Amino acid sequence: MVRIALVVSEFNYDVTQLMLQKALEHAKFLGAEVTYVVKVPGVYDIPTLLRELVAKEEVDAVVTLGAVIQGATKHDEVVAHQAARKILDISVESGKPITLGIIGPGANRIQALERVEEYARRAVEAAVKLARRRKALREAKYAGSTVFID
Repeated sequence: MVRIALVVSEFNYDVTQLMLQKALEHAKFLGAEVTYVVKVPGVYDIPTLLRELVAKEEVDAVVTLGAVIQGATKHDEVVAHQAARKILDISVESGKPITLGIIGPGANRIQALERVEEYARRAVEAAVKLARRRKALREAKYAGSTVFID
């Protein structure tokens, strides 16, 4: 069984609470166990707790969920780009999958609400698939012919 943690931004709560509900439902549907649900103030704060989560033995992958809504300035771009970059850095450094279920930048509130289910579901699905494939790759033995990891 794949064990995942969810990190959810509280900012834009009306969007992210729905994302959390959809993520929990989809994890159950896929047969994954959610070991942690951690809330952070905003998307920019997500990387702060990722190192702690990926270090836990009972976490095979982490799903990040959030919504960066476009405002009057380019602040949404700064937040989303910096968070995404750091999330990827921590995933590569730790060797554990961390998926990006963050809506934005450039989305308005209506667009974000329209994307809730898709982003949450895809982020959970990617985490489960990557965790399974990582495990299969670790257990795979090369015997002179191509090894396919599905």
